[in-house]
Amino acid sequence: MKRLVALVCAALLVLVAAPAPAVAAQTLTWTADNSVTAYRSVPTQAVAGQTTVVFENSEATGNTTGMPHTLTFDTSTEGYNHDVNLNILANPFDANNGRHEATITLTPGRYRYFCSIPGHLTMVGELVVTDGGTTPDTTPPTVAAQAAGTRDGDGNYVGSASVTVTAADTGSGVDTIEYALDGAAFQPYTAPVTVTAVGEHAVRYRATDKEGNASAEGSLAFRVVEPAPDEDTTPPTVTAQLAGDRDGDGNYLGTATATLTAADDDSGVARIEYSLDGGAFTAYGNPVVVSTAGMHMLHYRATDNAGNTSAEQMSHFTVVARDTTAPTVSLSVAGTQNGDGAYLGLATVTVTSSEAGRIEYALDSGAWTTYNAPVEIRGLGAHTVRARATDAAGNTSAEKTATFTVTGSGTGACPVPDTRATVVIDGFDTTVRNYALSDGCTVNDRIAEYDDYADHAAFVRHVETVTAALVTGGTLTKRQQGTIVRAAARSDIGS
Repeated sequence: MKRLVALVCAALLVLVAAPAPAVAAQTLTWTADNSVTAYRSVPTQAVAGQTTVVFENSEATGNTTGMPHTLTFDTSTEGYNHDVNLNILANPFDANNGRHEATITLTPGRYRYFCSIPGHLTMVGELVVTDGGTTPDTTPPTVAAQAAGTRDGDGNYVGSASVTVTAADTGSGVDTIEYALDGAAFQPYTAPVTVTAVGEHAVRYRATDKEGNASAEGSLAFRVVEPAPDEDTTPPTVTAQLAGDRDGDGNYLGTATATLTAADDDSGVARIEYSLDGGAFTAYGNPVVVSTAGMHMLHYRATDNAGNTSAEQMSHFTVVARDTTAPTVSLSVAGTQNGDGAYLGLATVTVTSSEAGRIEYALDSGAWTTYNAPVEIRGLGAHTVRARATDAAGNTSAEKTATFTVTGSGTGACPVPDTRATVVIDGFDTTVRNYALSDGCTVNDRIAEYDDYADHAAFVRHVETVTAALVTGGTLTKRQQGTIVRAAARSDIGS
């Protein structure tokens, strides 16, 4: 698999970032390690022109797990340069041992880069590029705002006010304009803002240029008043929204919550009322929570400030009791035992649950694993297995625990076992203990580095299969398996 990733990496590098023949004027280096939240090192400044990009994600830069990363230049996000199409995939086991180069041409402005592998998307940053021949722009933009609309004799805006924000920058140019209405948060300004709510208002505004210089915050205050009212004869509209956990038949589990809303474009909503299961109409203030099991009917209506009342609306729904009873889990261990009760060669663990749902088990200090079929434990020594079950309603049982010992079967599958203290592959000492197995063999015997293999990849696949079985049987940990597989990948066996 690692050889395949390396080939894909090489192909991607050729297609996306083929180096130009000219000699680059500068070199920019990015490095990565085991982190999925940040590159290990990045450049922040550069000058325009041809540039050699070095991206290294290798053991030398701290990647000890073989994790792949990319260096990808953003070509779509607003506010950044989009003229460099660079996408390098690298990992310590590819054909270049994780170190790649490409030649690109940078232009003045800002570039955004990131790792495009899912789960690594917080690995992101910016590169500021200057033209190399002028003084850097440190002057913020100028920004102003102006309101427009019909005004009364006191200067108030009648019905609505339209606010326009403008900015200018004689250096790198305006990048973004933002505004905030009253106490709301700042947001991008793209078009004049229309304010219709009656009352006092304040629009705050600011601008940032392409070098990141931000202007001082400005503010524009004004007041909107109502136009002369027309007679309101239109009732409000009213709606209900039901929420809660539901079963397969659409019934609400335990509780159903009804939220009522009303709108009126003229005089405004005066009140909302509701009636539950034939009861008297009651003023609505907060969402209505219904927890009584059975079928229910909710009637509701709204009245505006001119006295117009909407037609009565209705929603019906059913509430059923929620399942809060946890399932019962059973755990058993089977196999051939000696006089001391130890299992010879292997012990088979079987787990069952009293309800349909999910069953999990954990071997010794390992993580919880989904149980699908009986598990054979072949690792010699004492073991503890824990089991639990969760039903469809999410109720989890109490844990069941079994403790037992697995000892050698005495069959002598390896008459002359490899008894070296640690696992050694092609002369490389992994420092992982060379455990004795139940059939008289050792981990080194199972790896069989002196057997014939079709190619190097076949040997690595053999080691992956052997060690995976030893992890399942409790002999190796996942970390020990990874150490052995990486040693096999670095060896020349099968080449």
